[in-house]
Amino acid sequence: MTHILAIDQGTTSSRAILFDADLRPMATAQQEFAQSYPAPGWVEHNPADLWGSVRACVQGVLAKAGVTAGEVAAIGITNQRETTLIWDRATGTPLHPAIVWQDRRTADTCAALKAGGHEPMVSARTGLLLDPYFSATKAAWVLDHVPGARVRAEAGELAFGTVDTWLIWNLTGGRVHATDATNAARTMLYDIARGAWDPELCALFRVPLAMLPQVHDCAADFGTTDPALFGGSIAIRGVAGDQQAATIGQACFAPGMMKSTYGTGCFALLNTGADRVASRNRLLTTIAYQLDGVPTYALEGSIFIAGAVVQWLRDGLGIIGQASETQGLAEQADPAQQVVLVPAFTGLGAPYWRPDCRGAVFGLTRNSGPAELARAALQSVGFQTRDLLEAMRADWGAQAEGVLRVDGGMVASDWTMQFLADILGAPVDRPQVTETTALGAAWLAGYRAGICPPPEGFANNWALERRFCPRMEAAPREAAYARWQRAIAATLAV
Repeated sequence: MTHILAIDQGTTSSRAILFDADLRPMATAQQEFAQSYPAPGWVEHNPADLWGSVRACVQGVLAKAGVTAGEVAAIGITNQRETTLIWDRATGTPLHPAIVWQDRRTADTCAALKAGGHEPMVSARTGLLLDPYFSATKAAWVLDHVPGARVRAEAGELAFGTVDTWLIWNLTGGRVHATDATNAARTMLYDIARGAWDPELCALFRVPLAMLPQVHDCAADFGTTDPALFGGSIAIRGVAGDQQAATIGQACFAPGMMKSTYGTGCFALLNTGADRVASRNRLLTTIAYQLDGVPTYALEGSIFIAGAVVQWLRDGLGIIGQASETQGLAEQADPAQQVVLVPAFTGLGAPYWRPDCRGAVFGLTRNSGPAELARAALQSVGFQTRDLLEAMRADWGAQAEGVLRVDGGMVASDWTMQFLADILGAPVDRPQVTETTALGAAWLAGYRAGICPPPEGFANNWALERRFCPRMEAAPREAAYARWQRAIAATLAV
């Protein structure tokens, strides 16, 4: 049993990566699935697609590597966070499509709760802000809109879960209803200081305690898979939300270390150790990871649109055929033009938290074309990251390290990473293993299984592929960032 299997369930696809005992990737399987947008601001998944794609990927990666279930020591799961599912405990049948983290249908509910003066209490206990991004109002919406659901939930007949919980339920044949502390911390129902579901929050959001899963450490025993699925039982021993798993995969174990992941969205985390830092700049206080019953906290900034802006260039505007073409276009852009794109397609996340905002483009001229739009799209990711890091440094002070570790699909673009370093005025480190989310999940499972080293040993194996150092002078850097800030102000004013 010298292999570790990581399940990485994301917003647009599921993947399974098989690692050896030294955490070297051996084989990968991936399957995309559809998103649905039934109304403006709504985003849903078919729960069967989430589970079916994961099952197919696990079966595929084992077959590709020629490895049996009996040779796999443990499974680690990492997942898109906040996405909300409710299902029948007896049959496992979902009551409603999964409501995705990007979904904004409960914006009015959050606004009403905020107007009622509830946000200070919610933030003090959960570290979160009242926003439709999180799971609590999504769960309440399902209970309110599916006939009979609320009565059944209060009777204990229904189960709530984020995607990790849904996968664990299905992997174990419905025997285990559990989550980990990092996913629980994103529901807006979990007291991150006490480490427990909060009855007062459940009452506020009208989500019965009887629906909620048991909460474990990130490295823990989450049951074993149904032997009929993969030809034998495999222990599930690691779980973490995708951004926390990436923090672990980047070996950001020391307070002050920062990482930023560029997938569909962008998520920057700053390790604050044992300190729950209450943000004065509308960042989130969250659990970075929890080992041996001890939580490590982080400040987090969440950007809703990062890689998704490239998908928009491809699928919405049709100006590129594949994501890799954006770098070449950006290099061709007219340097005299100053086009700024604010990709608020599903609202603005941290530090603005305006779900009602929508995207905008500024500075267009008659000569603006695909190259200028592609450059503005890539630059928007750097500008948004600077927004987050400015807020983090204001909250955490000089203790924050100057280097940003990056991962995710967008970091393959040298142009984007160089602009990121330029606009931050700080080094950006790209690791040799950029699949850090899956790597973090694999390490958690392997650590629990006793075949991977403790955090210090794992950190020693982190390896740099390339460091991007700032090349832009201070004056043009600040001028460019000032243009971005003016564009943001105009977008907020609409």
